[in-house]
Amino acid sequence: MGLRDWIIPQDKVFFDLFEEQAEVIKKASVHLCSMIQNFNDPMNDCHKIKAYENQGDDITHSIYLILNKTFITPIEPEEISRLAKVLDDILDHIDDIARQLYTYNIKETDHYMVEMSKLIHLQAEELVLVTGALRDLKNPDFISERCIEINRLENLADEILDRALKELFLSDDAIRIIKLKEIYETLEIATDLGEEAANVIGDIAIKHS
Repeated sequence: MGLRDWIIPQDKVFFDLFEEQAEVIKKASVHLCSMIQNFNDPMNDCHKIKAYENQGDDITHSIYLILNKTFITPIEPEEISRLAKVLDDILDHIDDIARQLYTYNIKETDHYMVEMSKLIHLQAEELVLVTGALRDLKNPDFISERCIEINRLENLADEILDRALKELFLSDDAIRIIKLKEIYETLEIATDLGEEAANVIGDIAIKHS
């Protein structure tokens, strides 16, 4: 064991928790996709996605708790905090989408919601890959490629949002416009947060590789 190994605690726990958080995001995104595509029991789906959000809160709390007790960290404390926050924010927004679909008494979903939920899921799959690669940073090019893909998916979500809003504003039902506009925008914000997570991870990879 070298000097660096003695100085830096073998607390890869941060990376374990980031990977765990990414997996929870992925599971929540799978359930969100299923909820939107099937939409036969929104109340039950909402409760199940809330359980994932609660699980994510627990992981985030653990990260902050350990961070406050750790003198020397494998990456900068600010980087750990930023990544923990944005991953938690993604789960919060997935939960918000499910809650909006249920509480706004949406009768049926549409293809715009389906498409954007799929993009959230694809981003989640990429986040699982990059959080895993973050552990040793032996392949920064791989991280860069996956982060670029996450950004591409966010751009697609922007395009879908534009199309969805353009069609929505043709409606003369003001209440429907208000409800669906907020749902569409929350879906798109979730992909913005995926992009933000990718940017944080990309910055870490560049700095520490």
